[in-house]
Amino acid sequence: MQRLIALLRGQNIAPIDDVCVPGALHSDAFGVATQGRRGTLKGSVFVKVPVLQRSTRSVGAGFKPAPTMCHGRQICPAGTRNSIVPRHVPLLALIGFIALLPGCQTFSADGGMDVVTAIAGRELKKDVVAMRDPRDAEAARAKVAALLRRPLTADSAVQIALLNNRGLQAAYNELGLAETMLVQSSLPPNPTFSVSYLSGSAELEIEKRIVASILALATLPVRAEIAADRFHQAQLRAAEETLRLAAETRRAYYRAVASIELANFLTQAKSGAETASVLAKRLGESGALNKLDQSREHLFYAEITAQLASARQRAAGERERLVRQLGLWDLEFKLPEALPALPGQAKTLAAIEKDAVRRRVDLKIARIEIAALAKTYGLTNATRFVNLFEVGGATRTTKDKIAGTTIRDRGFDIEFQIPIFDGGEARVRQAELAYQQSVNLLLERAVNVRSEARSAYRAYRSTYDLAAHYRGEILPLRKIVSEETLLRYNAMQIDVFMLLAEARQRISTGSMAIEAQRDFWLAGTDLDTAVVGGGVAGGMSEGTRTTVSGAAETGGH
Repeated sequence: MQRLIALLRGQNIAPIDDVCVPGALHSDAFGVATQGRRGTLKGSVFVKVPVLQRSTRSVGAGFKPAPTMCHGRQICPAGTRNSIVPRHVPLLALIGFIALLPGCQTFSADGGMDVVTAIAGRELKKDVVAMRDPRDAEAARAKVAALLRRPLTADSAVQIALLNNRGLQAAYNELGLAETMLVQSSLPPNPTFSVSYLSGSAELEIEKRIVASILALATLPVRAEIAADRFHQAQLRAAEETLRLAAETRRAYYRAVASIELANFLTQAKSGAETASVLAKRLGESGALNKLDQSREHLFYAEITAQLASARQRAAGERERLVRQLGLWDLEFKLPEALPALPGQAKTLAAIEKDAVRRRVDLKIARIEIAALAKTYGLTNATRFVNLFEVGGATRTTKDKIAGTTIRDRGFDIEFQIPIFDGGEARVRQAELAYQQSVNLLLERAVNVRSEARSAYRAYRSTYDLAAHYRGEILPLRKIVSEETLLRYNAMQIDVFMLLAEARQRISTGSMAIEAQRDFWLAGTDLDTAVVGGGVAGGMSEGTRTTVSGAAETGGH
């Protein structure tokens, strides 16, 4: 018994030390190094992770924190030990206390949705609900129906998806399953009862036994802490899925509206190209237009017709993609005819990298993973030699049928494993490597998050500048050129071919302006994703350009 206490006391987890990474920052899980704070360097940025160091002492010796070096200086000194089982607490008293507990954890009223609701409210300004009963489902359907009565905006589409998408509800079901694991892990193990009955011609023997796992009771607090960490991870994963669905819905909305706007624009262009084609045919019949020029006008009309058909097909496909995000059976909903106007000015995010590392949900999940693996490592190391320890009480009643006497015997038995062949070194090594792997993945992710934030902001800023350039410079100039060309044609200063060439250029410019505006809104969604989390930013890469510049070049004179 004392040996087990020594094993459980002797293995410790080091406190959180500072591991330097170039330029990463943090708030609760991560921190910004500032001058004057102990353990930091001026201008240095770090991610905090637990550092485990193997001890050279024998069984009963623990792990001590190794001093971490950054840029040649020691960041934090060795910390204090943090035992799995408190010192000076007898094992039998601990077991008795745990056995008397009715249950360390119970099911929460909201099923762990408080974290998801808080993140969705803070980052998305939207409501989320886990449909656990018919009343929740009915309230969600009523709100969705009210939102569908009006033309959709990007915000209303996101709200409908958060309330109506069944894939998101399945993620919330996963959160509920994680809570059941938390509750189960916090309960003491059930004792085992057995009764044997043997009857012969001369005597009757009845044996009763009760067996309990002492090791499971002794390690219950640590296992409950690990389960709590895993449950918090599940909460953040559900929040990350919520953010991912919101981002995907916004992308699908902007693509759907842009495809409608482009199809409408090409419809108008097709009407003009058709008029030009008919005019070219009549001029050709009168001998005023040669065959080459006629063919150019007919080709331009044919290309515009093909591009319009493609744009309409794309609009139908983008609408169906939006339907899948919204989770709708009924397809009767209205979309606007044009994208929202550009904002007056772009966002200026001076601390985009700091903000991303502070707010990214996936980094918080990785941080909790490290903490859970550190506790698992200490528990595995503490039980490497003794991983089976059961105590049982037994009573035996023997009755002599001939003499009529009864004999009662009482006793106990102890069962434990002798580590002759397997000393637990493989399990300890596996836990240690899993911990080190999670630390490396966290540091890699922190570097990638900073890079993704920088790239997303550069894309956002460049697409804003391009869309604003089309809005403020190119389109107004194109309008002036079109009006002046028409005036000169009416004054018979230019021929019809110059007018048709200008029409082709106007169609090409209008298509590119629509796509530039669409790319800006997709880049804005990608920027939010890079800062908060919820998937990989990739909205612009999926956009398909449908400009008619090729047609304009074909028909140019």
